[in-house]
Amino acid sequence: MGQYLVFLIAAVVLFFFILIISFFRRYKRCPSDRVMVVYGKVGKGSGSTSRSAKCIHGGAAFIWPIIQDYSFLDLTPISIEINLTNALSKQNIRVDVPSRFTVGVSTESGVMTNAAERLLGLSQDNVSNLAKDIIFGQLRLVVATMDIEEINSNRDKFLAAVSSNVEQELKKIGLKLINVNVTDINDESGYIEALGKEAAAKAINDAKKSVAEKNRDGSIGEANAHQDQRVQVAGADATAVEGENSAKVTIANSDANRREKEAEAERKAVAAEKVSQAKALEEAYAAEKSAETARALRDKAAQTADVVVPAEVDKQKVEIEAEAIAEQTRRHAKGDADAIYMKMEAEAKGIYEVLSKQAQGFDQLVKASGGDSNNAVMLMIADKLPELVKTQVEAVKNLKIDKITVWDSMSGGKDGNSPTSAKFLSGMLGSLPPMDELFNMAGMQLPDYLKGKTPVEEPKEIEAEEIIDDEPKQES
Repeated sequence: MGQYLVFLIAAVVLFFFILIISFFRRYKRCPSDRVMVVYGKVGKGSGSTSRSAKCIHGGAAFIWPIIQDYSFLDLTPISIEINLTNALSKQNIRVDVPSRFTVGVSTESGVMTNAAERLLGLSQDNVSNLAKDIIFGQLRLVVATMDIEEINSNRDKFLAAVSSNVEQELKKIGLKLINVNVTDINDESGYIEALGKEAAAKAINDAKKSVAEKNRDGSIGEANAHQDQRVQVAGADATAVEGENSAKVTIANSDANRREKEAEAERKAVAAEKVSQAKALEEAYAAEKSAETARALRDKAAQTADVVVPAEVDKQKVEIEAEAIAEQTRRHAKGDADAIYMKMEAEAKGIYEVLSKQAQGFDQLVKASGGDSNNAVMLMIADKLPELVKTQVEAVKNLKIDKITVWDSMSGGKDGNSPTSAKFLSGMLGSLPPMDELFNMAGMQLPDYLKGKTPVEEPKEIEAEEIIDDEPKQES
């Protein structure tokens, strides 16, 4: 019985020992260069939803068996070379921006969760390719919003814009931007190289200008030193000579010195008088010039008022009269044109009415003649026949024959008439236009029953002569 109890106690102690060892083995510590991601049943987040993982950096956690497991994310920085080519800048100039970015898994609480969700289980090459795609897009976006001058000269601003844009996008997958290094910037058109040459030329010119200014200052200083030297030497010589002369004058002839001083005083007085006279003349000349100028301006204004103003008034008057005449002529012409148009329109309407009525009358006349147009024409001719006869009679009514002289042999013809008289009368009647020809000239045609005539026999010729208004001929 005692042995069983010892075995039981030993088994319990062994069980607890194994249990404690197991607990110790499930307690995991996270090294400083890694992030430990505990996944499985890890509790709930700030809301009611369950967390996908719990990230631990610089600490430890107990991993419950069966319901939890863990893995590590490497915090080793990843260096990515980005050779951006043909990126379009704000000035539509394509540039090449070779650069190198250093990224790594972020240790911020919220960003670590993004890394655990999107990067856990990926190799560094896969993480590098994913980050490279994001960096390429954001770098092109930043280049498109800046001028080449800003990218080339203001590198701090360019790097700050790149860092801000790239880091915001990298945080979405749990990465952090550690460093950005732009090695060089080139463009296919040579614009940046031209800017560099311009800056170099400006620096060289500024240096040359500075050297020239320094040389000028040195030359001026040297010349001033020589001038001071000569002035001081000349002053010393003059002082010595002046002392000698003064001594000689004082000793030799003091009276000459007095006369010299008197002459000098007189010369100064005469010069002062001449200067005063010259100033007085100058002021007088200036006043006279001002007066002449004012007089000339006044005369010019008077001439302008006398000539230009009346001419301008006459010009405006002529323009107004010309405009009035043109307006009156235009109105008169428009009135005449309207009157002519109305007259012609009235005449056209009258002619149209006459022709319409004639057409209606002719249509009724054809209907009255039974639809035969020839009968209708006969009716119209019969209606106009008295006027035609009257017109033919009027043609010979006013014919005047003052005298007709006939010589006849008085020998009788076959019918007992004088052949000369018969021939004369028949010729006279034949000179009148026949009715048929009169109608033909009028564009009409007589019916057949109106054309029938009894033929008149021509009288035989007799030996006779007809003389009108001529000398008589002797009978044989």
